[in-house]
Amino acid sequence: MNYPRYGGRRRRFFFAPFIVLLFFVLSALVMLLWNSVLPDVLHTVRLTYWQAAALLLLSRILFGSMPFGRHGGGPPAHVREKWAAMNDEERSRFKDEFRRRHHPHHDH
Repeated sequence: MNYPRYGGRRRRFFFAPFIVLLFFVLSALVMLLWNSVLPDVLHTVRLTYWQAAALLLLSRILFGSMPFGRHGGGPPAHVREKWAAMNDEERSRFKDEFRRRHHPHHDH
C-alpha cells in the first residue's frame, strides 16, 4: 500500500539542522561527563570540546549503525525466518550448541 508523502523534502530540510544541533549538544555532554568523571577516577586527561566531538563520531562509526548496512538491529531476516521455522526441540538444541561453542566453561 502506498501512503501519501506529506512534505518529505520539507521534513528533511528541518530534520538535518536538528541532527547537526543534536551532534553539538551530545558532544558537549560527552565532554562534560568525561571531564567530570574520568580524570578523577582513571587519571585520564581532560577533553576539549573538539576531542569529545571526535570521540563521539568515532564511537558512532565503531559501535553505532551507519547509513550503509542494516537498520533496526537484531538478527538478519534469513536468521529470523530459520528460527521461526524451528520447533521447540530444534530451538533447544540450537541454544545448547550455541552455549557450548560460545561459552565452553559455562555450567548450565
